[in-house]
Formats: sequence, C-alpha cells, structure tokens
Amino acid sequence: MKKEQLLKAIDFLKANGITKPEVGIVLGTGLGKLLEEINIEKEIFYSEIPNFPVATVEFHSGKLIYGSLSNKKVVVMAGRFHLYEGYTPWEVTFGIRTMHGLGIKNLLISNAAGAINLQYKKGDLMLIEDHINLQGSSPLAFKEAKSFGNIFADMLAPYSKEINDKIMQIAASQNIELHKGVYASVLGPQLETRAEYRMLQILETDAVGMSTVPEVIVAKQLQLPCAAISVLTDECDPKNLQPVNIAEIIAIAGEAEPKMITLFKEVITIL
Repeated sequence: MKKEQLLKAIDFLKANGITKPEVGIVLGTGLGKLLEEINIEKEIFYSEIPNFPVATVEFHSGKLIYGSLSNKKVVVMAGRFHLYEGYTPWEVTFGIRTMHGLGIKNLLISNAAGAINLQYKKGDLMLIEDHINLQGSSPLAFKEAKSFGNIFADMLAPYSKEINDKIMQIAASQNIELHKGVYASVLGPQLETRAEYRMLQILETDAVGMSTVPEVIVAKQLQLPCAAISVLTDECDPKNLQPVNIAEIIAIAGEAEPKMITLFKEVITIL
C-alpha cells in the first residue's frame, strides 16, 4: 500500500529529528549552493530513508536537508527524481508527499530549463505562471490516489498567485530581472529537435524542462501552495540551434543561482 510506504518514510524522518518544517524546497540541476545558506541540523541521504527513491543524476546530491533559513524551519530536497530515470510518477513525487506529511505549509521549487521565448537569455530567471504537461502521465493516476485527496485537482492556478506576487515584488526591490512565463515539461532525457522547439513556440511556451510539473500537480492535490523558478541555461532557437554542452548548462546554472537564492531567502521570511 502506497500510504503505508509514505507513512514509514515520514515516521522515520520524524524519529530522526525532522519536525515541523514550515517550507519545503526542491533544488534543481546545478542549483545546490542554497545549502550553504542553511543552518543545517540534519542531513539524511535518500538511501537511508525507507521507500525513498535514490537520485541517479550526477548533478543531484541525493540528500534531504533540515535546518533554518531566514528564521524558518525548512526541509530541502537536494536532488529530485525524474521520469526519464525510469521512476514512476508516484516515485517522482514521493518527496513532495513526504515533505507535506512532515508539515510544510509552502513549497518552493527550482529547475534548470531551456529558453523557448527568444527574448529570454542564458542566465535569466523565469517565474513560472502556468505549465503544459507533455510528459504523457499524471502523478494522480493510480489506484490509491483518492486516499490522498481529490484526483480531479483544479489546475486553474497551479502556482500560488500570492507567493508569485511576493517574489516579483522582491525581485523589483533587489533589482533582479525576473521574467514570467509558461513552462513545458517533457519526458526527456534527450533534448528537443528543432521541430519540437518550433512546436513549443507554437504552443506559446517560454521555457522547457524535464521536471517540476508532476511535483506541482501533487502539491495542488494536497492543497499545498507552491511557486517555481526556472534558471534558463540555454537558448532553444530552432533557427540557430547549437550542440548541447552539459558542462556549460551546469556552469550557467551556477552563475545565475545567487539571484534565485536571494529570491527564495527573502520570500521565506514573509511566508
């Protein structure tokens, strides 16, 4: 039973001192420096947590971090799970359900994404306002899903307008350029073809990635307010497409990350 799997993980973490976190954070590819800002109290490898998946992507450390940030108790997933790793939608979102079970009241998500909107450039940040699920699956489509909440989750506003407005205000006060846009989530792990990038432009998406959407869908089922920021690491111009350089993508994510850290730290103080 999935609920029993989840409760076993939650009980283990509570027994190991992870109690009453207020904010959950998911760190995306190349976005791990936020951990340096946290007063860490507990650090537990995913492999130690009962029923928890283990991150296989080399850019993800695979640890659950608990501590204080901006005078709030936070629990951080340093490393997430993707469908392209062979995980099920349940496994991909297990961490979100676990953090919710630990008591978080708000969820902040980050990811590295490609810029479909050609006005957006490498190193820019984009606050996700809406998304398109192109992964061909749903994390709410399993037999026991109703026991966790309404499976017909209303996706009118998957991202919290209240949190998004606060982040935009912080960006303006800190002179941080922050775009807003639509994020398309694809299966991966291969990158898109020129024809696929043209399709995404026709769909009026602004960025594309391989994560986040399943996590947000589950947050919506759990009535957990969330916000997500994409660090745009490459420009997906189908008329001028360049070979993928993963090392460059990771480097650009690292260069842009301090701006994202500032936004997350500041918004946590007022959540």
